[in-house]
Amino acid sequence: MTADKDGWTLSLVIPVMNEVEAVEPFLSAIDATLRDVAPRLEILFIDDGSTDGTAEALTAASERDQRVRWLRLTRNFGKEAAMSAGIDHAIGDAVVPMDVDLQDPPELIHEFVHKWRNEGYDMVYGVRGSRHEDTRRKRTSAGLFYSFFNRLSTTTIPSNAGDYRLIDRRIVEALRQLPERSRFMKGLFSWPGYRSVGVYYDRPARQVGNSKFNFWKLWNFALDGLVSFSTWPLRVWSYIGGVVALLSFFYIVILLTKVMIFGSQVPGYASLMTAILFFGGMQLISVGVLGEYISRLFIEAKQRPLYLIEHDSGADRKPLPQARPAVKVDIS
Repeated sequence: MTADKDGWTLSLVIPVMNEVEAVEPFLSAIDATLRDVAPRLEILFIDDGSTDGTAEALTAASERDQRVRWLRLTRNFGKEAAMSAGIDHAIGDAVVPMDVDLQDPPELIHEFVHKWRNEGYDMVYGVRGSRHEDTRRKRTSAGLFYSFFNRLSTTTIPSNAGDYRLIDRRIVEALRQLPERSRFMKGLFSWPGYRSVGVYYDRPARQVGNSKFNFWKLWNFALDGLVSFSTWPLRVWSYIGGVVALLSFFYIVILLTKVMIFGSQVPGYASLMTAILFFGGMQLISVGVLGEYISRLFIEAKQRPLYLIEHDSGADRKPLPQARPAVKVDIS
C-alpha cells in the first residue's frame, strides 16, 4: 500500500457510452455514500464515443463539481480500451473501475478501502454472491467460462468477479506497462500478482438505461480472454494430430494385412466420404484456431494506439481540493 497516511487520493474510473440518464443518479449515489471515503476523490468518466447527450451531462457535472473529470475518446474503442484509458490517466493512489448503472454498489468501496489501508491488500475485488438479475443462460455460461478459463490458463481469475475492484498504484503502474491491444481486463488485473482478496456482495439490477452487451459481444469477449491468456488451443492440435496419426498407422497395418491374406478389396464409398469429411473438418477447425492467434499477431504488429483522446476536461485543472479528514470505517 503506497499511499501517504493522510494525503492520499482515490480515483473512480467509469467508462460510459450513451449513458446520459445514468450520470446524475450515479453522482448522487457517490455523493451520498463516499463523501468521507478519502481525503481526495477523483471521479473520472471516459466517454467511449457516445452519440447522445452524455458529453453535455459530463461537462455540466465537471463544471459544478471539482472532483469530476472526464475524457472523451475520438470514437467507440470498446469498454476494455476505455477502462484502460481511465486507468492510464487516473491520478489516485488507489483506483476503482466501476459501472455507471449502480450495479456496482458504491457503499462497497468502504470495505475495499478498509482492506487496502488496514489489512495491506494491493487489490480488493468484488465477488458477486448472487446473480439473480442475470438470466439463467447467462449465469450458466459465465460459470462454464470461469471454470474453462482457469483450467487452461496459467493466470487464474476469481470466479464471478467482474471489473469492480480497488487496485493499488503499484498494480496500476504494472498495468500501464502491458501494451497488448486485445484487452481482457479481468485477466490483466490478475496477471501482476500481488496480495489480493475478494469481497462478496449481492449485485442489484440495473436502475437506469440498458446494457450495451449482447450474447455475440460476450462470446467474442470470452474468446479474447481465452486466446490472450492460454496457448492450449494451439497445443491441443499437436496431441490430436498425434492420436489421429497413430490410429491411422494401425488402420493401415490392418488394411495391408487383410489385402495380403484375403486379396484386394474394393473400398466402400461411405467409408471413403466419412474419412474425407472427418479429416477435412478437423483441418478447418485447426486452421480457424490458427487464424484467431494470427489475427491477434497482425493487430499487435501494427502497433496502433489502444485509444485516442479528443478531450480531457482536467488538462488545465488545479489539483483536487482536500476533503474533510477521512474517517476510519468499521466494517464489523
